[in-house]
Amino acid sequence: MNNLGLYFHIPFCLQKCPYCSFYSLAGRADLHARYAQALITQVRSCAEVYRDHLRPLTSIFFGGGTPTLLPPETLSMLLTECLTQFPCVAEAEISIEVNPATVAALGLAHLRRAGFNRLSIGVQSLNDVELRLLGRPHTVADAVQTVQWAREAGFENINLDLMYGLPGQEPQAWLATLEQALALRPEHLSIYELTLEEGTPFSRQYGQGLFSLPEEEAVLLMLEETRQLLRQAGLQRYEISNYARPGRQCRHNINYWQNGEYLGFGAGAVAFLAGTRLTALADAEQFCERLEHGQEVWMEREKLDLDAAFRETVIMGLRMTAGVSLGELTERFGIHAENYYSEILQGLIRQGMLHIVQGRLQLTAQGMLLANSVMAELV
Repeated sequence: MNNLGLYFHIPFCLQKCPYCSFYSLAGRADLHARYAQALITQVRSCAEVYRDHLRPLTSIFFGGGTPTLLPPETLSMLLTECLTQFPCVAEAEISIEVNPATVAALGLAHLRRAGFNRLSIGVQSLNDVELRLLGRPHTVADAVQTVQWAREAGFENINLDLMYGLPGQEPQAWLATLEQALALRPEHLSIYELTLEEGTPFSRQYGQGLFSLPEEEAVLLMLEETRQLLRQAGLQRYEISNYARPGRQCRHNINYWQNGEYLGFGAGAVAFLAGTRLTALADAEQFCERLEHGQEVWMEREKLDLDAAFRETVIMGLRMTAGVSLGELTERFGIHAENYYSEILQGLIRQGMLHIVQGRLQLTAQGMLLANSVMAELV
């Protein structure tokens, strides 16, 4: 619980994917350099306030959007500024999200030399028909080439993002993508079921009956195939949607699921410090303008009360297969979970959704399948 993360949000994309609900902008190359300078201003301002009160960073994560739309030199400059302003632990995890259509061999080599040591490659599918359906600007060949270039550049910690439950997808097609992904020998896989987020083009198209999603039975079969195949390949499930080789779990995300503290920089970014969650203005142009004029970019400040912080820590921690330590919850909040939830908790245990193993509250295999419903009971 002593980890401290740092997140940069780079909101630019080649094009907006029809399923994406995150704050991002298609194009806007005219804003890239200005935005990078605004980030440096924000980092320096934050360092003045917090530098002497923070622990060394254990992880740094560049996410988006598509961070690699910025030139490698700009990304390296941002990382250098961060490392100059804030101390880091030895061997800190320094990740960057990569879109295969936006990076080449020389760029990856530049990023590795600058200090990035983990890549998260937004592959999503290894089927060209599915990639076109998802609005992805890359091909299967691009994704495979990006992994090869990353290895040549010296990256030894690579994650691949994949999606299942796509419109019209059959279990055999998902299995083929999974087998191709494993052939690339990634250290980590993030595997998400397609979710129709309100306000996205996919959500509207589905509402208009323009496509259908796989039946629940097919989705459950995809999940079972995933568990079996990844276990055989030596990747252990450590969170509902994440699998890793031993020692390659994503530290940045674990800190988030453990409700740890993190700094957040960029338009729409979130920071969580001393029990307060801060959310920045989700408008890149206004974000730049405010920082250029010395104005505040935090639009929301939420101070969680003890009960809310406790419940949030339980909910997020249960996403991990290790669950949450009942003893650590009591030590951190002064609250005994078994007393706090009382009959609700006992009911979920009787239903086979939760169990307590060696002092840790965990989702069962059945609970993992119905995690959203279980957690709704505990909010």
